[in-house]
Amino acid sequence: MRHLALVLVLLSLGCSSEFTLEPEGGAAGGAPAGTAAKGAAGTPGDAKAAPAGEQKPVEMVHGVAKQPTAEDLLKEELGAVKVRKAKGSKNVTSGVANVLASFNNTIVSITDQKGAVIAWSSAGKCNFRGSRKSTAYAAQIVAQDAARNAMAHGLKDIQIRVSGPGLGRDSAIRALQAIGLEITSIIDVTPIPHNGCRPRKRRRV
Repeated sequence: MRHLALVLVLLSLGCSSEFTLEPEGGAAGGAPAGTAAKGAAGTPGDAKAAPAGEQKPVEMVHGVAKQPTAEDLLKEELGAVKVRKAKGSKNVTSGVANVLASFNNTIVSITDQKGAVIAWSSAGKCNFRGSRKSTAYAAQIVAQDAARNAMAHGLKDIQIRVSGPGLGRDSAIRALQAIGLEITSIIDVTPIPHNGCRPRKRRRV
């Protein structure tokens, strides 16, 4: 009677004839064989989802998944600074960067601790002409050019001495930091008169 009642229930639900009945003591525990076959085979969606589940192990920090840092996300875009060792390398690890930012030009000269110049650059040397020599972008290119030449001699950390009121003051400092040099200190050495010599006449702008 129980088997007959089960068949009637299945027919009322509209199930197909692939369901067969097994003895109550079977391995399936009285469940329809078709259901067991379907569970073993699985659906196509499950088969597709299986490879997708095989992902890289997630690193956990205090029970929370570690989020990627900006360096990880931009690792492919950020290339290492290529510095070729100079032919007559002077092996200077620490030095002084003198930035002269005037209204018309920007000059960056890098020296060792004794004051001997190991690298220098200017806006004119970097092919800037006319009014472009006094721009902040020109100061950035000038500082990078001087820093690359100094790093070829082994320079790693610098002390920056800034002089002048030009637009290239901040840009030169940022460029020196971005290229990989460690900045130990920044000093403003712009000369300030204390009622000394008579100044020149004012510009008419």
